[in-house]
Amino acid sequence: MTIIRQQSLFGIQELYEMAPTQRYESMITAIDLDAIYHEINKKSRLGAPVDLNYSAMIISFFVRIVERIPTIKDLVKRLNDDFVFKLNCGFLVSDNTPSEAAYSRLVTKLSESNVLENEREKVVLQAIAEGFIMDDTAAIDATHFEARDQAPPKEEKPKAEPKKRGRKPKEEREQWLIEQAEKEANLPIFEKKIEAQLDMPLSKLRAEVPQDPKWGVKKNSEGKNVYWYGYKGHLAVGTSSQYILQSLFSSGNLNDGKAAIPLLKGMDERLFLPSLNYQTMDAGYDYDPIYEQVHRIRNQSVIAYNQKNEGEPIGFDKHFAPTCFREHSYRYDSFDAKYETLKYTRPKECNDCPLANEGICQKVYKVKITTDLRRYTAPARGSKAWKNISKRRSAVERVNAYLKEYFQLNNVRYRTGKRAKVHFDIVTLIYNASKLASDRIRLLLSQQQAA
Repeated sequence: MTIIRQQSLFGIQELYEMAPTQRYESMITAIDLDAIYHEINKKSRLGAPVDLNYSAMIISFFVRIVERIPTIKDLVKRLNDDFVFKLNCGFLVSDNTPSEAAYSRLVTKLSESNVLENEREKVVLQAIAEGFIMDDTAAIDATHFEARDQAPPKEEKPKAEPKKRGRKPKEEREQWLIEQAEKEANLPIFEKKIEAQLDMPLSKLRAEVPQDPKWGVKKNSEGKNVYWYGYKGHLAVGTSSQYILQSLFSSGNLNDGKAAIPLLKGMDERLFLPSLNYQTMDAGYDYDPIYEQVHRIRNQSVIAYNQKNEGEPIGFDKHFAPTCFREHSYRYDSFDAKYETLKYTRPKECNDCPLANEGICQKVYKVKITTDLRRYTAPARGSKAWKNISKRRSAVERVNAYLKEYFQLNNVRYRTGKRAKVHFDIVTLIYNASKLASDRIRLLLSQQQAA
């Protein structure tokens, strides 16, 4: 422990500088290995005996992420060549080193259950119980990573028959509308409009998330389209603690906004976070149903506005604050949580305005946020408080960078989405376990320093 220099700032980087034995033990003790072992272990005494040390295999599988060992082949070689490393992973001297096929069977068993997701949430609940998560803001964003395989060749679609010009007859149009409604009703939930998710149970939403690798596209900082073939990881992160509160794995072509409602429902239904008040996101999540879901879980939305073929509002500025007769913006004053009302006060320019005493302009302007949840947020758009909360969204981008730089999120070694999800779940689980381990060590050091 002598390598630690700044005890109050102990974090994941310092955790990685510890001796391997201490580092592994600190992280693995944050995970309930018994639950994972019970899930993958043979349930019956019948059949061939199991001669593998599954507990040590699980630990070595996790340590591979921590040590940035790129492939299972390299992991098996390391276990064969480094006796101390093998013991640190929990293997006994008499244990045989598992083969690559044995690890492949382990991945198959993990892909058939949600045990890794459940263990990640257990780590978060443990961090909440120990007082390490007391965030008032959560940030939601997505990150992309490529699949193991190359994209399949593009299939040429047959040319569609030219549509008949002109308006349809009334009877034909009614039949067409009925067919379109039936077609929409039979679509998978993530191909429907986002509002269809509002009344859908969380378990069903998570079960129907598409997971096959697909082509995805996004705009980079220069405004140019970037394409990739693979997946997306959607994260809800505590902006102060930087724990992954909820995560979702999906195909690369899933719209970011369609993953927001499952993440919001997960935070509300699976975690106990009474201090959480704000949900901050970028303009890619600017959809009415997302504002509605945030309001349903009794939080406030701080989402960048994305103007969509809308004209300039008359009597309001670009942040939807009311304007006076001379088009000066009213100043945001406060928010009344009981009545869900924003209060604006007279602009500064009205002090010297000759119309101030003519009864033309109001001194105070109040508006309920429920009149339009997208335009009226608490705190009000454009206010200093709104901008300060919006800046906290950088926390989720920082976590995305951690996952790719330190936890091998980009290094998917599996060919199917079902198995790639195991990689994603392990990465997010190990990240949360590392956060909990570093927080525990920081607390212990601070207590020793105080004593």
